[in-house]
Amino acid sequence: MTQPDRDSPLYLGWEYATPYADPGPPPRRPVPQERPQLSGDWLAAQRREEKLINRPQKIIVAVTVGIAVALGACVAGGLVRPILAAPTIAILLLAAALAGGAIWQGERLLRVRIEAERQRVERFRADQEGQLFAWQAEHARRVTQWQQQRFAFETQKRWFAVPVPDGIDRVDVAGGTLSGWSALLTMVAAQRLAMGGEVTVIDLSGGAVAADLVDLSAAAGGIDPAVWVLPRDLPRLDLASSLSRTELADVLALSVSVAEERTSARELAVDSAILDRVMGTLEGGGGDEGGKGGGDEGGKGGGAVSLGRVAAALRALAQVGDVRADVAAGLLTEREAAAVAALYGQGATDRVVLERALGIEAQLRKLATAGRETADRPRGRLRVVAIDKRVGPLSAKLLGSFVVTTLTHLAGRVPAGGGPTSWRHTLIVLGAERLRDDVLDRLTDACESARTGLVLAYRSVPPPVRQRIGRGNAAVAFMRLGNAEEAKAASEQIGSEHRFVVSQLTDTVGTSVTDTLGGSYTSTAGDSVSAASSTSDSESTSDGTGYSRTPGAGVMPLGGGRSRSGQTGTSRGTSESVSLTAGISTSTAWGESTSRATGDSESLARSLQRSRELVVEPSELQRLPVTGMIVSYAAPDGRRVLFADANPAIGALRVSTLTSLPEMKEMTEVNGWNETNETNETDDVNESLLRPNLGPPPPRPDWRRGRQS
Repeated sequence: MTQPDRDSPLYLGWEYATPYADPGPPPRRPVPQERPQLSGDWLAAQRREEKLINRPQKIIVAVTVGIAVALGACVAGGLVRPILAAPTIAILLLAAALAGGAIWQGERLLRVRIEAERQRVERFRADQEGQLFAWQAEHARRVTQWQQQRFAFETQKRWFAVPVPDGIDRVDVAGGTLSGWSALLTMVAAQRLAMGGEVTVIDLSGGAVAADLVDLSAAAGGIDPAVWVLPRDLPRLDLASSLSRTELADVLALSVSVAEERTSARELAVDSAILDRVMGTLEGGGGDEGGKGGGDEGGKGGGAVSLGRVAAALRALAQVGDVRADVAAGLLTEREAAAVAALYGQGATDRVVLERALGIEAQLRKLATAGRETADRPRGRLRVVAIDKRVGPLSAKLLGSFVVTTLTHLAGRVPAGGGPTSWRHTLIVLGAERLRDDVLDRLTDACESARTGLVLAYRSVPPPVRQRIGRGNAAVAFMRLGNAEEAKAASEQIGSEHRFVVSQLTDTVGTSVTDTLGGSYTSTAGDSVSAASSTSDSESTSDGTGYSRTPGAGVMPLGGGRSRSGQTGTSRGTSESVSLTAGISTSTAWGESTSRATGDSESLARSLQRSRELVVEPSELQRLPVTGMIVSYAAPDGRRVLFADANPAIGALRVSTLTSLPEMKEMTEVNGWNETNETNETDDVNESLLRPNLGPPPPRPDWRRGRQS
């Protein structure tokens, strides 16, 4: 068998978060600028300007040369004497030479400027290309980083387990539908059972909330769930057989007072005293003359008196019916009948004893068969005690109070221990609003003293329950609240300043799983009471004799009860516990709905990446997803409020982890953006996926197209 992990916490659900933010679109590729060229317009302007500057010199050259040529022609024609024309021609040619030199100097300076501009353009072009290469290298680095962040974002863990922190003794669940409770119960109990722990479920809701958990445990193997459906299985429920006479009297008196809605401490004390005295006479007179059905029980000490015999003694005390019929049936002996008749003297009929004996017997007869046909079966790690939905409200209240009060007394026997609460043994009560406030107070006090983990689920939140939710070291989980007044009170308790992120997967699965669970319990203690077409094959027998039986402890997950010796026949490996959690995805309504919502990688990515914001308002609490809940508890750094999904099938997704979100944030702070070592290893393995985005650049956008259109 799997060894229980004492240090493992209780997991309530899954918290959706994305430690890695979406990196957004990939970095834009650097667009190369136009290659700088020597501007033709600039050249034309320079030449045009040079022409304008040289125009006077050119005119001077033309005029002086023209005059010199004319004088030369005149000298040749004899019109002008050479001695007179020679100086003039020399001066004119000198002026033309000076003007031509100025023109040549300007042209040379123009060529220098053009060459300098050409070199400047070449240098700018080289600088631009170097900058482009640097931009491309930086772009390649940023693309690689973006691909790493994108890969980490897409493959990161998005669902983190929500454990009950240390110091929390109890979990109060307020509101919820039957489907939501079934998901939460499977989430809580499956993890406990997979880790080798024990779970006891008291289902007072009448909705077969634990039916899927029982079927899942039976199919997984190695769990052997035990199911009692009351009142059908009362004869096989040996819950009270280990109580002492005083404890049993207290249990019965409190159960009867709850059914009759008697809250006076005096009335409760009177009922307890009557029952104690009546059972005292049975114990004193039944040892030697026990009848067929109760002689052996009457001879036992302490609380070995059957409830049927107590009811018969009350009838004898109230003088109801024929005592001889009870004697013939073996419920009483003649000596016991005489002792009961003389218990309060001859004037008993004139006292309050007669009225109370009649009232107690009227309620106790519904429990008369309890423990009559105890089956000697091995102690299972999953035990379910449920009230049949066909039972009337008064009988359901009596049966529920009897079971819970008896468990309270058994828990009170455990010595008070120190240290944190152990969730290895977990007690879950569904429909706790049907219990009276003093019964709830006794149960919570006993479990807190015994350091036993307790989960109380309230379908509705009336004022007495509202006063007790979250009291003490308790975590509160608010599920869907249909009543507007209850939703308003819950929103005030949570605080309207909180904002939560709800994954699309939570909404999708919540709409596909309805409140019609489609099944009922199959008793493992006797004949089947289920009307469903499929039955559970979870009943098993032991071939060995390595079990020792302690009366009455087959239900309570505490130290008493049947003990398993070291000579048990076969042992099952840890693979059966693994199959328990793996079977959630294939054999539960949440697993099937989750599989449909995440059937392929595209659907998984779409459902995981889409989310919405939830604001704490009464209207939002009235339409929470079926498996959604707002969890609130006290933490060392203040009160922590979070939104969780109780869907147990989320644990089968590759993006879920049993690491809590605060632990993951601590790891992120230590390792930077590398959330776990697995990310680094994955980056090395998938190096081909992270190649730089290099290649030909995209075409440049043309702004003129927008103007032309």
